[in-house]
Amino acid sequence: MRRGWKMALSGGLRCCRRVLSWVPVLVIVLVVLWSYYAYVFELCLVIYLILYHAIFVFFAWTYWKSIFTLPQQPNQKFHLSYTDKERYENEERPEVQKQMLFDMAKKLPVYTRTGSGAVRFCDRCHLIKPDRCHHCSVCAMCVLKMDHHCPWVNNCIGFSNYKFFLQFLAYSVLYCLYIATTVFSYFIKYWRGELPSVRSKFHVLFLLFVACMFFVSLVILFGYHCWLVSRNKTTLEAFCTPVFTSGPEKNGFNLGFIKNIQQVFGDNKKFWLIPIGSSPGDGHSFPMRSMNESQNPLLANEEPWEDNEDDSQDYPEGSSSLAVETET
Repeated sequence: MRRGWKMALSGGLRCCRRVLSWVPVLVIVLVVLWSYYAYVFELCLVIYLILYHAIFVFFAWTYWKSIFTLPQQPNQKFHLSYTDKERYENEERPEVQKQMLFDMAKKLPVYTRTGSGAVRFCDRCHLIKPDRCHHCSVCAMCVLKMDHHCPWVNNCIGFSNYKFFLQFLAYSVLYCLYIATTVFSYFIKYWRGELPSVRSKFHVLFLLFVACMFFVSLVILFGYHCWLVSRNKTTLEAFCTPVFTSGPEKNGFNLGFIKNIQQVFGDNKKFWLIPIGSSPGDGHSFPMRSMNESQNPLLANEEPWEDNEDDSQDYPEGSSSLAVETET
């Protein structure tokens, strides 16, 4: 009886958490809808409406894609087979388990390791993690090229939707900037007492305040992610240097400025501003910076690099500007 009550309580808490996770998204949607109403119907700045709607459409489109593009998970070949899983779980010696994972990883394009030099393995999803893949504790899944979990889109940002997230930030900045600059002249009129409508005064003040407030925070976040793209890093890799078979290398995926951008947006520049999937590859393996043949993990099969760190720890949820990183 008590066990059934605990299971019911646990299920209720999970349901509440799932519902509450949509609250930040709802807040953003309500603010945007209000800004649309205030700008289009209250101020009715006719000469600005064409460009405003063009920006608004791309802003809403990229936000939708960031929210509803599902995170991509590793394919089946990275999962342990039923037999391997049974062998691994029944083995009590850690060194033997470690060697078993090494033997399984030889057949896979995996070149990054934990801090202690072991193969990166997720004991929740029972799979060998591809390079740049991490487990998100919020989504309860391993996500390819995971960057962070963002509460403002209630989704995990990774290989499948990182381009859309960057575009969303860019169009958000442009949206706030456009509103602030076009409303500013009406703010001057309000300051001089030239606005007859009390309701218009409220919308002018609040529009300018909200636009400037979001503009500042979004510019900082967008600038940070532009820096990450220019270095071909994820947020997690910026905080924790990836470890290869030859040792830690903070610029291990840095291919040069142009190629780094192409790793996110693709080779065809006409798709760079449109929220259409164009990132190269399948998210399971990535080109790495040129190294000497003896150090290149693509060409050498070296002994694991030793250190006293471990990549199997859980990272608690933490905020970075408008984003939250949660991974293992």
